[in-house]
Amino acid sequence: MSSKPSKAPPKLPGTPYGGHVRARLWITGGQGGYLGVGKVQLLEAIAEKGSISQAAKAIGMSYKRAWQLVEELNGLGDSPMVVTETGGAHGGGTRLTPRGEHAIKLYREFEAEFAAFVRKFPHPMDL
Repeated sequence: MSSKPSKAPPKLPGTPYGGHVRARLWITGGQGGYLGVGKVQLLEAIAEKGSISQAAKAIGMSYKRAWQLVEELNGLGDSPMVVTETGGAHGGGTRLTPRGEHAIKLYREFEAEFAAFVRKFPHPMDL
């Protein structure tokens, strides 16, 4: 008697919120563009590592893609979220501006509120 290997459930897109809801959350800008979890994770990694290349490596993103996202983030408003400093005695580096720090805070608060909202409801199949 041969047994078939069980099929793994398909990987669903989005982040799990609660036990039965997956979603992708974006905050859109007034001038176009958006802030989503990937960009927020990059900002958090830049804040921690002080380097775009080290941040990209830490989250499994290519350096080229990280730079593209930094350029998109910096283009979302009148002031940048990320600034780079070249050379100097310490070799330069990258840091978030107060606007970049605020973007992380705003997104994480939005995400927490959404997760709290989802937890208020029973499983959709139990309705």
